[in-house]
Amino acid sequence: MSQKPVIGMNADFRPERKNSIPFSWINAGQYDSITASGGVPFVIPPLAEDDDLKRLLENVDGLVLGGCKLDLEPVRLGFDPNPATRPMPSRREDFDRRLARLAFDMKIPTLAIGAGMQTLNIICGGTLFQHIPSDVLKSLQHRDPVESCLRHVIEIVPGTKMDQIYGPGEIRVNSDHHMAVDNVASCFRVSATAMDGVVEAYESVLENWWCLGVQFHPENQSSSALDMQVFQAFIDGVKEQHAPAILSFEDRQAA
Repeated sequence: MSQKPVIGMNADFRPERKNSIPFSWINAGQYDSITASGGVPFVIPPLAEDDDLKRLLENVDGLVLGGCKLDLEPVRLGFDPNPATRPMPSRREDFDRRLARLAFDMKIPTLAIGAGMQTLNIICGGTLFQHIPSDVLKSLQHRDPVESCLRHVIEIVPGTKMDQIYGPGEIRVNSDHHMAVDNVASCFRVSATAMDGVVEAYESVLENWWCLGVQFHPENQSSSALDMQVFQAFIDGVKEQHAPAILSFEDRQAA
């Protein structure tokens, strides 16, 4: 790929309120992280038609499926709502689910962050914990109710993309969630976990699809320079997936 890759980003959505019109916005850290890593950001609004979304996705090289402060609707997941759960607007969740499905079907190189990681796992056949303190035995604190700069240790699984990015062992990441991945979908494998076993990263096991999901937020102000390496690895992965295949001498002879 001779030019900078174009990276799609899902826009957030807020419905109409008493004194304001409905509007969409994007986390500035998301597009700043893309540009700093060598990509060109492209905002994808919450369109209603799959054909329109597909046409946009045909013009991007990769996708950042970002999250937000709100949660997936627990009833759609088969849960009784927990008081700690604050569902995102249905238009936003519907949009994210459709975008995730198209990203999987079209095998678009994808970095899924936070709720985006959770959404993609659900779409691909995995499951979630609704509320870590209730669902995970001896759970760590994954969200600070006051400060947004909570950090905790995650353990990296050897031989994974996270291992390639950070090396073996442990790193500290920011954390701001109470939902989490339970069972990973069959197209993924776990790349990193917190000390309580909560999945903090997964990756695609499919050869034709570069995909990494992280529960932490490398795009936020509470991130570190180390966290930003995720975006650089993603841009490198986009270029790698789009690179033309190099045929061996035997293959060229056969052709």
